[in-house]
Amino acid sequence: MSPALSDPKRFSAIYDEHHRGVYAAALRIVSDPAQAQDVVQDVFLRLWRRPEAFDARRGQLGPYLRLMARSRALDLWREGQAAGRASDRLKMVTPPDDGHPGERPDAQVERNEGRGAVRAALRRLPSAQREALVLAYWGGLTADQIAQRSQVPLGTAKSRIRLGLARLRDECGEDLGVTATAA
Repeated sequence: MSPALSDPKRFSAIYDEHHRGVYAAALRIVSDPAQAQDVVQDVFLRLWRRPEAFDARRGQLGPYLRLMARSRALDLWREGQAAGRASDRLKMVTPPDDGHPGERPDAQVERNEGRGAVRAALRRLPSAQREALVLAYWGGLTADQIAQRSQVPLGTAKSRIRLGLARLRDECGEDLGVTATAA
């Protein structure tokens, strides 16, 4: 552990010296001052908790901190991109289509009713289960990615997906021609 990083007074001086550069590196990527400030906090909190992660033999502290900021800012940016895609997909759930040429009108009505039932059932789910399902099925995220994004254990994320699917199946099974007992 570096004595300079474990001393609160020295750590404060390091923060004063480097926080602007860390903030600027993050702001270039996330383009949001509040998120950039969150990145600054994350970077310095990680440095405080794990000062041994910095090895002065491998380089200077300033570039190390800015690299950490860029990495964390990119993570936030990617999460925002995935959340935006998931949100867009939730709004649409299924794209509207006019059916296939020559399709019977009653088949179109049944399909549209099924979509409506799924949308309504999704709205009735607890928000945590709804978010997990949307991120998994329309956002394309894995259970592990959902757990990290939601800051919950992996088992919790998997349970939310499983419970949400079970409730959808219970509510929409008949409307969709799916049995409620199917796994």
